[in-house]
Amino acid sequence: MEIDHQELEILFSVLVATILSGLVGYERENKDKPAGLRTNMIVGGFSCLIVSLSLPLIDFVHNYEFQEAVKADPIRILQALVVGISFIGAGTIIKQNNDKVKGLTTAATLLYCLGIGVATALHKYLIAVGITLLILIINYSFSAVKGKITGNSEENEGVK
Repeated sequence: MEIDHQELEILFSVLVATILSGLVGYERENKDKPAGLRTNMIVGGFSCLIVSLSLPLIDFVHNYEFQEAVKADPIRILQALVVGISFIGAGTIIKQNNDKVKGLTTAATLLYCLGIGVATALHKYLIAVGITLLILIINYSFSAVKGKITGNSEENEGVK
């Protein structure tokens, strides 16, 4: 059995996306949010996997002469990923009796991990690392700044 270098590249990309998304998930986990470490890791890794497999899928379709029946459109893959991850994110949003909403940041963070996965799948590792750092700065720093401005810690606020 010969080692397929494309498969190794895909596995490496999925690993990188999973680790980077895990850093984001760790922050969510530390704040006791509904979608924590594992969920963010799975979202980032899965999105990377699906985007990474799109090229071999297109090659497969063309090799078996299905190209007349199937037109390759990578935007549809991204669109399906956004819809699917948005559905998962919607499950993290809770409206409380006092009309306060919790979980919006967690839902948005899941979408951000989708972006990490897509960037990694496209071998844009600098972008993937950069946006990982950016979401960590957003989630760590701005919640602390908001707490200082409003005089409330994030845990005591109704909106998270």
